[in-house]
Amino acid sequence: MLNKKKQITLISLGFNNVVVKDKIVAIVAPEAAPIKRLREEARQNKKLIDATSGRRTRAVIIMESDHVILASVQPETIAQRFS
Repeated sequence: MLNKKKQITLISLGFNNVVVKDKIVAIVAPEAAPIKRLREEARQNKKLIDATSGRRTRAVIIMESDHVILASVQPETIAQRFS
C-alpha cells in the first residue's frame, strides 16, 4: 500500500487569514436572522473566529468542526477563490 499524503488547499480570506478548503461546509451572507443566531451560538460556545480585522462582516463561513468564521470579503469572492 502506498502512503499517499493528501494535499491541503488553503483559501485566503484577506488580511493574512486563510482556511482549509476541504473543511468548509457553507459560505453565507450574514444578514439573515438564522445566521445571526448561529453567530451568537458560536460566540457562546467559544467557536466564533473573527477574521475581519475590524472591518464589516460580509461573509460567514461554517466549518466541519462547528466553528463559525467571520470574513470581510463577499461570499462570491471566497467562492471564486475555490477555483
